[in-house]
Amino acid sequence: MELYEELLAQVKAYNPGVNEALLRKAFDFAQAKHAGQRRFSGEPFLSHPVAVARILAELELDTETIVAGLLHDVVEDTGTTLEEIEHEFGAEIAALVDGVTKLSRLQFRSQEEQQAENLRKMFVAMAKDVRVVLIKLADRLHNLRTLQYLPPEKQRAIAKETLEIFAPLAHRLGIYRLKWELEDLAFRYLEPERYRELAAKVAKTRAAREEYTRELIAILQKRLEEAGIKAELMGRPKNLYSIYQKMLRDGKEYSEIYDRTGIRALVETVRDCYAVLGVVHTLWKPVPGRFKDYIAMPKENMYQSLHTTVIGPQGEPVEVQIRTYEMHRTAEYGIAAHWRYKEGQTRDKQLEAKFAWLRELLEWVQEMRDAREFMERLKIDVFSDVVFVFTPKGDVVELPAGAVPLDFAYRIHTEVGHRYKGAKVNGRLVPLDYQLKTGDIVEIITGPKPNPSRDWLNVVRTSQARSRIRQWFKREFREEAKALGRELLEKEARRLGLPLEELKEEKLLEQARRFNLQTVEDLYVALAQGAVTPSSILRADLKEKEKATPPAENRAKRRSNGHCPGVRVVGADNVLVRLAHCCHPIPGDPIIGYITRGRGISVHHRDCRNVAVWQEREKERLVEVFWEEGVETPFDVRLEISAVDRAGLLGDVMEVLADMKISASWVEARGNRRMATIEFTARVRNKEQLDYLMRKISRVKDVFEVRRVV
Repeated sequence: MELYEELLAQVKAYNPGVNEALLRKAFDFAQAKHAGQRRFSGEPFLSHPVAVARILAELELDTETIVAGLLHDVVEDTGTTLEEIEHEFGAEIAALVDGVTKLSRLQFRSQEEQQAENLRKMFVAMAKDVRVVLIKLADRLHNLRTLQYLPPEKQRAIAKETLEIFAPLAHRLGIYRLKWELEDLAFRYLEPERYRELAAKVAKTRAAREEYTRELIAILQKRLEEAGIKAELMGRPKNLYSIYQKMLRDGKEYSEIYDRTGIRALVETVRDCYAVLGVVHTLWKPVPGRFKDYIAMPKENMYQSLHTTVIGPQGEPVEVQIRTYEMHRTAEYGIAAHWRYKEGQTRDKQLEAKFAWLRELLEWVQEMRDAREFMERLKIDVFSDVVFVFTPKGDVVELPAGAVPLDFAYRIHTEVGHRYKGAKVNGRLVPLDYQLKTGDIVEIITGPKPNPSRDWLNVVRTSQARSRIRQWFKREFREEAKALGRELLEKEARRLGLPLEELKEEKLLEQARRFNLQTVEDLYVALAQGAVTPSSILRADLKEKEKATPPAENRAKRRSNGHCPGVRVVGADNVLVRLAHCCHPIPGDPIIGYITRGRGISVHHRDCRNVAVWQEREKERLVEVFWEEGVETPFDVRLEISAVDRAGLLGDVMEVLADMKISASWVEARGNRRMATIEFTARVRNKEQLDYLMRKISRVKDVFEVRRVV
């Protein structure tokens, strides 16, 4: 009861109209579900969800978010189902709980894959409702506060993940109140010796710095009063991790970091911000190049403030931040400031535009199949520094640091990217790999028609551009596949002696629907990919033809034998038949049978190296075999790829298989002197699908040969 009363008092302090019945129901539900569970510290497990709820209350969030904070672990750590949560608390709260629940019941090949999939799930939920990540950040913060009870290796793993993912995420969302504590706690466990050393140095100089700060505030306050400007002044201490990062970045010792002293001025209006700035620059000499106007050009996380560094009375640099009270609230709470406690209030209509990157997340976060690539793209697109560039009309475009003009083009519009021919930055032509800088004015030169290059995938930095380029090539492959599929169908019709006039649109549409395909175009693509065989499409027409003129080959027909579906032996019946593993023949290959000793007939590709030996030594054991019409059973085939070695090569090859929904049962990759060889066994339906697969792989960048091993 004491835990509940403290939580209720905290929520009522900013939300007197809180739904107490709902809050109490959630508390009782969590208490019952976690009954008997304890944390590593020995405390009852309930203390954790209550602490998470209180952190969310510090952000002054709505009742639904507080309730979801209380319930965030019941699905993951108890036998409770999401259906039960939805029944008791509604769909909105159930969705929030689901968003922060790990995929712990699934099996993953590696820890990295599990982490990637859990983050993917969270980001998809976050893009729909950003409160999901606020709960997750509160959960991580309390876990860090109690991290001392875990083993050292677990401490380091959690601290590392926090600095790589969760602290940057808090920054991206503008929640500095959480960001600084997350960073300092993670720093404490990841670099314990450096943390203690730096903390001791900061503590040693704290008294002198605080006295200096009070002196500066008194001087500035007097000048502002003389100028008739009302402002609230306070010291601005820096967190330990930011000091440490600056020492690393600049290669300096703590004693060489001079702008450890800071002042923050809070005023009522934007006009007052610039008035205070004028007084500060009149009072102390500004340091050239150290003024930043984040009011005129806010950061990507909505942060607004004026920053200037001046030389104080003791000759040391002093950083001064000037902002309105509203800007300060946004700086402390970030996106949480737009989820205030008032039940049912209208959200900030500009929120969606301010956080457009959340929508972009959905576009690519679900496309990435490789866990390592997902984590790399996540750190680049979401957590990297950003640059602000301008269109010729003066519109601001935000891009990750390292972005090139091609990223800018795709951010403007997909067609602008596809038709990219070149770019002018600040009036001058620049190369394709030019890295944009804040303040650049970018003009894109376009051609008359789309002409993307696969090389662009190695240049662009944003996942948005990468995704658009890949989608274009997929569409191009579809056009090529449609033509190939029609060609295969016409070729088979001619072979069977069927008139091409029989390939009418209506009849083909009927066949397409028989294979659960929507259009004739889909049917052609399926034919090109080998998912459907031409003979299966023409089977009905073939049967009509057989009724009219029974073919002579009917006399040689035999039913399928042994363990090998689709292969018949000429002149033999009831014989054990199996496909050879040395050459993996597939439908459409020229084949021959070999009578083994006690194991029936093995079916080989006619080009198999073993067949050449038998032709000389045991020719009498070779027998004629042939494929049945319309065989659609999957067959294994072994391929070998030669390419220039590079990062991501194997992933690009595997992506081709994934796009064609082809599985690989065995893969081996090796490199030697910048060359790479990839061998794998793929499961295909027939030779048409194999040929199409080999053509697609041959188009992968740096691949110069794809051959079948027989």
